[in-house]
Amino acid sequence: MKLLFIVNPISGGVDKEPFLKQAETLCKNYGLEYDIFKTTGVNDHEEALKILHESKPTKVISVGGDGTTLFTSILLLGTGYPMGIIPLGSANGMATELFVNPSPIEAFKDIIMSDIVEGLDILKINNEFYTLHIGDVGINASIVDSYEKDENRGMTTYAKYFIEELKQLKPFPIKVVTNEETIETHVLMSAICNSRKYGTGVPLNIVGNPMDGKFEIVLIESINLSSLLKAGLSAFDEKFYDNQTSQVLSTSMAEFIFDSPRLLQLDGEVIGKFKNISIELLAGAVNLITTGRNKYIKNH
Repeated sequence: MKLLFIVNPISGGVDKEPFLKQAETLCKNYGLEYDIFKTTGVNDHEEALKILHESKPTKVISVGGDGTTLFTSILLLGTGYPMGIIPLGSANGMATELFVNPSPIEAFKDIIMSDIVEGLDILKINNEFYTLHIGDVGINASIVDSYEKDENRGMTTYAKYFIEELKQLKPFPIKVVTNEETIETHVLMSAICNSRKYGTGVPLNIVGNPMDGKFEIVLIESINLSSLLKAGLSAFDEKFYDNQTSQVLSTSMAEFIFDSPRLLQLDGEVIGKFKNISIELLAGAVNLITTGRNKYIKNH
Protein backbone atom coordinates (compact mmCIF):
# COMPACT_ATOMS: atom_id res chain seq x y z
CA MET A 1 0.00 0.00 0.00
CA LYS A 2 1.18 3.51 -0.82
CA LEU A 3 -0.29 6.64 0.73
CA LEU A 4 -0.27 10.28 -0.36
CA PHE A 5 -0.94 12.85 2.37
CA ILE A 6 -2.40 16.17 1.19
CA VAL A 7 -1.71 18.55 4.09
CA ASN A 8 -2.84 22.11 4.68
CA PRO A 9 -0.32 23.25 7.34
CA ILE A 10 -2.36 26.29 8.44
CA SER A 11 -5.98 25.10 8.34
CA GLY A 12 -7.82 25.92 11.56
CA GLY A 13 -4.59 27.13 13.16
CA VAL A 14 -3.92 23.48 14.12
CA ASP A 15 -0.32 22.18 14.08
CA LYS A 16 -0.25 19.12 11.78
CA GLU A 17 3.31 18.02 12.65
CA PRO A 18 2.47 15.91 15.76
CA PHE A 19 -0.04 13.90 13.70
CA LEU A 20 2.36 13.54 10.76
CA LYS A 21 5.11 12.22 13.06
CA GLN A 22 2.72 9.62 14.51
CA ALA A 23 1.51 8.66 11.03
CA GLU A 24 5.06 8.32 9.70
CA THR A 25 5.95 6.05 12.64
CA LEU A 26 2.96 3.82 11.87
CA CYS A 27 3.84 3.72 8.16
CA LYS A 28 7.42 2.69 8.90
CA ASN A 29 6.28 0.11 11.45
CA TYR A 30 3.92 -1.58 8.97
CA GLY A 31 6.02 -1.11 5.84
CA LEU A 32 3.72 1.40 4.16
CA GLU A 33 5.16 3.70 1.52
CA TYR A 34 4.06 7.33 1.63
CA ASP A 35 4.51 10.77 0.10
CA ILE A 36 3.54 14.10 1.68
CA PHE A 37 2.34 17.21 -0.18
CA LYS A 38 1.90 20.45 1.79
CA THR A 39 -0.13 23.30 0.34
CA THR A 40 1.50 26.73 0.17
CA GLY A 41 -1.23 28.86 -1.39
CA VAL A 42 0.72 29.12 -4.67
CA ASN A 43 -0.18 26.85 -7.62
CA ASP A 44 -1.37 24.20 -5.15
CA HIS A 45 -3.70 22.39 -7.57
CA GLU A 46 -1.07 22.07 -10.32
CA GLU A 47 1.69 21.02 -7.90
CA ALA A 48 -0.53 18.50 -6.10
CA LEU A 49 -1.65 17.02 -9.43
CA LYS A 50 1.99 16.57 -10.43
CA ILE A 51 2.77 14.74 -7.15
CA LEU A 52 -0.38 12.62 -7.53
CA HIS A 53 0.67 11.39 -10.99
CA GLU A 54 4.24 10.74 -9.85
CA SER A 55 3.27 9.03 -6.59
CA LYS A 56 0.45 6.79 -7.95
CA PRO A 57 -0.84 6.10 -4.41
CA THR A 58 -3.26 3.40 -3.32
CA LYS A 59 -5.04 5.88 -1.07
CA VAL A 60 -5.01 9.68 -0.74
CA ILE A 61 -5.40 11.26 2.69
CA SER A 62 -6.75 14.77 3.27
CA VAL A 63 -5.18 16.31 6.41
CA GLY A 64 -6.93 19.51 7.52
CA GLY A 65 -10.43 20.95 7.74
CA ASP A 66 -13.38 21.26 5.36
CA GLY A 67 -11.38 23.41 2.95
CA THR A 68 -8.65 20.77 2.67
CA THR A 69 -11.26 18.04 2.14
CA LEU A 70 -12.80 20.12 -0.66
CA PHE A 71 -9.38 20.84 -2.22
CA THR A 72 -8.49 17.13 -2.20
CA SER A 73 -11.89 16.13 -3.60
CA ILE A 74 -11.55 18.55 -6.53
CA LEU A 75 -7.99 17.31 -7.12
CA LEU A 76 -9.20 13.70 -7.38
CA LEU A 77 -12.24 14.27 -9.61
CA GLY A 78 -12.10 11.90 -12.56
CA THR A 79 -8.92 10.15 -11.34
CA GLY A 80 -10.49 7.19 -9.52
CA TYR A 81 -8.20 7.59 -6.50
CA PRO A 82 -9.98 7.03 -3.14
CA MET A 83 -9.79 9.69 -0.41
CA GLY A 84 -9.79 9.42 3.37
CA ILE A 85 -10.23 12.32 5.80
CA ILE A 86 -8.11 13.27 8.85
CA PRO A 87 -10.06 15.92 10.85
CA LEU A 88 -7.49 18.60 11.69
CA GLY A 89 -9.31 21.88 10.97
CA SER A 90 -11.21 24.27 13.23
CA ALA A 91 -14.75 22.87 12.91
CA ASN A 92 -14.36 19.71 10.77
CA GLY A 93 -18.04 19.89 9.86
CA MET A 94 -17.87 17.57 6.85
CA ALA A 95 -15.75 14.99 8.69
CA THR A 96 -18.36 14.95 11.48
CA GLU A 97 -21.16 14.57 8.92
CA LEU A 98 -19.36 11.56 7.40
CA PHE A 99 -18.84 9.84 10.79
CA VAL A 100 -15.03 10.18 10.64
CA ASN A 101 -13.36 9.30 13.95
CA PRO A 102 -12.64 12.65 15.72
CA SER A 103 -9.21 11.36 16.82
CA PRO A 104 -6.80 12.05 13.92
CA ILE A 105 -4.62 9.00 14.54
CA GLU A 106 -7.65 6.70 14.90
CA ALA A 107 -9.10 8.17 11.70
CA PHE A 108 -5.77 7.35 10.03
CA LYS A 109 -5.93 3.73 11.23
CA ASP A 110 -9.48 3.50 9.81
CA ILE A 111 -8.22 4.70 6.42
CA ILE A 112 -5.39 2.17 6.36
CA MET A 113 -7.63 -0.74 7.40
CA SER A 114 -10.88 0.00 5.56
CA ASP A 115 -11.79 -1.50 2.19
CA ILE A 116 -15.11 0.36 2.16
CA VAL A 117 -15.10 2.95 -0.62
CA GLU A 118 -18.38 4.70 -1.42
CA GLY A 119 -19.41 7.57 -3.72
CA LEU A 120 -19.65 11.02 -2.13
CA ASP A 121 -21.62 13.72 -3.95
CA ILE A 122 -20.10 17.09 -4.81
CA LEU A 123 -21.89 20.19 -6.08
CA LYS A 124 -20.70 22.34 -9.01
CA ILE A 125 -21.70 25.99 -8.84
CA ASN A 126 -21.96 28.21 -11.94
CA ASN A 127 -19.95 25.57 -13.81
CA GLU A 128 -16.81 26.81 -12.03
CA PHE A 129 -16.86 26.44 -8.23
CA TYR A 130 -17.45 23.43 -5.99
CA THR A 131 -18.90 22.70 -2.56
CA LEU A 132 -18.96 19.48 -0.53
CA HIS A 133 -20.60 20.84 2.58
CA ILE A 134 -22.78 23.99 2.72
CA GLY A 135 -22.98 27.24 0.80
CA ASP A 136 -25.36 30.15 1.23
CA VAL A 137 -26.49 33.59 0.14
CA GLY A 138 -27.77 36.08 2.72
CA ILE A 139 -27.12 36.61 6.39
CA ASN A 140 -24.45 33.92 6.88
CA ALA A 141 -22.50 34.88 3.74
CA SER A 142 -22.36 38.48 5.02
CA ILE A 143 -21.17 37.30 8.44
CA VAL A 144 -18.46 35.11 6.87
CA ASP A 145 -17.33 38.04 4.70
CA SER A 146 -16.95 40.36 7.72
CA TYR A 147 -15.36 37.58 9.80
CA GLU A 148 -12.71 36.88 7.14
CA LYS A 149 -11.65 40.54 7.12
CA ASP A 150 -11.25 40.70 10.92
CA GLU A 151 -7.85 39.93 12.45
CA ASN A 152 -9.55 38.34 15.46
CA ARG A 153 -11.03 34.87 15.08
CA GLY A 154 -13.15 32.53 17.19
CA MET A 155 -16.81 32.34 18.18
CA THR A 156 -16.79 35.74 19.95
CA THR A 157 -15.86 37.51 16.72
CA TYR A 158 -18.42 35.46 14.77
CA ALA A 159 -21.10 36.32 17.35
CA LYS A 160 -20.27 40.04 17.05
CA TYR A 161 -20.95 40.04 13.31
CA PHE A 162 -23.98 37.80 13.76
CA ILE A 163 -25.56 40.39 16.09
CA GLU A 164 -24.67 43.22 13.70
CA GLU A 165 -26.33 41.40 10.82
CA LEU A 166 -29.45 40.69 12.89
CA LYS A 167 -29.88 44.44 13.46
CA GLN A 168 -30.03 45.17 9.73
CA LEU A 169 -31.90 42.10 8.49
CA LYS A 170 -34.00 42.72 5.42
CA PRO A 171 -35.60 39.93 3.34
CA PHE A 172 -34.70 39.87 -0.36
CA PRO A 173 -36.56 38.32 -3.31
CA ILE A 174 -35.44 35.00 -4.80
CA LYS A 175 -36.69 32.76 -7.58
CA VAL A 176 -35.69 29.10 -7.26
CA VAL A 177 -36.04 26.84 -10.29
CA THR A 178 -35.53 23.08 -9.82
CA ASN A 179 -36.33 20.01 -11.92
CA GLU A 180 -39.52 19.61 -9.94
CA GLU A 181 -40.83 23.10 -9.16
CA THR A 182 -40.40 26.88 -9.27
CA ILE A 183 -40.71 28.98 -6.12
CA GLU A 184 -40.72 32.76 -5.75
CA THR A 185 -40.45 34.16 -2.23
CA HIS A 186 -38.51 36.56 0.04
CA VAL A 187 -35.73 35.17 2.24
CA LEU A 188 -33.11 36.18 4.78
CA MET A 189 -30.90 33.34 3.57
CA SER A 190 -30.91 30.72 0.83
CA ALA A 191 -28.67 27.75 1.60
CA ILE A 192 -27.21 25.05 -0.65
CA CYS A 193 -26.75 21.91 1.43
CA ASN A 194 -24.91 18.74 0.47
CA SER A 195 -25.14 17.81 4.15
CA ARG A 196 -27.25 18.67 7.17
CA LYS A 197 -25.28 20.82 9.59
CA TYR A 198 -22.93 23.77 9.82
CA GLY A 199 -19.56 23.07 11.48
CA THR A 200 -21.05 24.50 14.69
CA GLY A 201 -23.45 21.54 14.77
CA VAL A 202 -26.57 23.60 14.01
CA PRO A 203 -28.70 21.70 11.45
CA LEU A 204 -30.06 23.57 8.43
CA ASN A 205 -32.09 20.51 7.51
CA ILE A 206 -32.48 17.01 8.94
CA VAL A 207 -33.04 15.09 5.70
CA GLY A 208 -29.73 15.74 3.93
CA ASN A 209 -27.48 12.89 2.86
CA PRO A 210 -24.21 13.71 1.02
CA MET A 211 -24.21 10.26 -0.59
CA ASP A 212 -27.77 9.97 -1.98
CA GLY A 213 -27.56 11.77 -5.34
CA LYS A 214 -29.58 14.76 -4.13
CA PHE A 215 -28.94 18.05 -2.34
CA GLU A 216 -31.17 20.30 -0.27
CA ILE A 217 -32.08 23.96 -0.74
CA VAL A 218 -33.11 25.67 2.50
CA LEU A 219 -35.01 28.95 2.20
CA ILE A 220 -35.01 30.77 5.55
CA GLU A 221 -37.84 33.26 5.41
CA SER A 222 -37.76 34.62 8.97
CA ILE A 223 -35.64 34.60 12.11
CA ASN A 224 -37.03 35.36 15.55
CA LEU A 225 -35.91 34.81 19.13
CA SER A 226 -37.68 31.44 19.30
CA SER A 227 -36.04 30.14 16.11
CA LEU A 228 -32.59 31.35 17.30
CA LEU A 229 -33.05 29.54 20.61
CA LYS A 230 -34.17 26.37 18.83
CA ALA A 231 -31.20 26.60 16.44
CA GLY A 232 -28.81 26.74 19.39
CA LEU A 233 -30.49 23.82 21.14
CA SER A 234 -30.71 21.75 17.94
CA ALA A 235 -26.90 21.59 17.85
CA PHE A 236 -27.24 19.33 20.91
CA ASP A 237 -30.51 17.54 20.11
CA GLU A 238 -32.23 17.49 16.70
CA LYS A 239 -35.69 17.29 18.30
CA PHE A 240 -35.38 21.08 18.73
CA TYR A 241 -34.95 21.55 14.96
CA ASP A 242 -37.33 24.31 13.84
CA ASN A 243 -38.90 23.90 10.38
CA GLN A 244 -41.51 26.60 10.89
CA THR A 245 -39.41 29.47 9.50
CA SER A 246 -37.95 27.76 6.42
CA GLN A 247 -38.72 25.69 3.31
CA VAL A 248 -36.58 22.67 2.35
CA LEU A 249 -36.40 21.39 -1.24
CA SER A 250 -34.58 18.21 -2.34
CA THR A 251 -33.31 18.11 -5.93
CA SER A 252 -30.36 17.29 -8.18
CA MET A 253 -30.22 20.56 -10.14
CA ALA A 254 -31.32 24.12 -9.39
CA GLU A 255 -30.93 27.79 -10.21
CA PHE A 256 -31.21 30.84 -7.93
CA ILE A 257 -32.28 34.11 -9.57
CA PHE A 258 -31.96 37.34 -7.56
CA ASP A 259 -33.06 40.95 -8.19
CA SER A 260 -29.44 42.13 -7.85
CA PRO A 261 -26.02 40.48 -7.33
CA ARG A 262 -25.85 38.71 -3.95
CA LEU A 263 -22.85 37.52 -1.93
CA LEU A 264 -22.16 33.77 -2.07
CA GLN A 265 -20.04 31.74 0.35
CA LEU A 266 -19.11 28.08 -0.16
CA ASP A 267 -17.66 25.91 2.62
CA GLY A 268 -16.65 29.01 4.60
CA GLU A 269 -15.02 30.87 1.68
CA VAL A 270 -16.54 34.01 0.16
CA ILE A 271 -16.72 33.49 -3.62
CA GLY A 272 -18.24 36.78 -4.84
CA LYS A 273 -21.54 38.39 -5.87
CA PHE A 274 -23.89 36.78 -8.38
CA LYS A 275 -27.33 37.57 -9.78
CA ASN A 276 -27.78 33.98 -11.01
CA ILE A 277 -26.44 30.85 -9.31
CA SER A 278 -26.70 27.47 -11.03
CA ILE A 279 -26.19 24.31 -8.97
CA GLU A 280 -25.40 20.92 -10.51
CA LEU A 281 -24.95 17.75 -8.48
CA LEU A 282 -22.15 15.36 -9.47
CA ALA A 283 -23.47 12.17 -7.87
CA GLY A 284 -20.87 9.91 -6.25
CA ALA A 285 -18.03 11.82 -7.95
CA VAL A 286 -15.65 11.49 -4.98
CA ASN A 287 -14.48 8.01 -3.91
CA LEU A 288 -14.63 8.21 -0.11
CA ILE A 289 -12.80 5.76 2.15
CA THR A 290 -15.21 5.25 5.02
CA THR A 291 -16.24 2.69 7.67
CA GLY A 292 -19.30 0.78 8.82
CA ARG A 293 -20.01 3.64 11.26
CA ASN A 294 -21.14 5.77 8.32
CA LYS A 295 -24.93 5.79 8.58
CA TYR A 296 -25.33 7.09 5.03
CA ILE A 297 -24.11 3.92 3.36
CA LYS A 298 -26.09 0.72 2.93
CA ASN A 299 -25.13 -2.94 3.34
CA HIS A 300 -22.34 -2.30 5.89
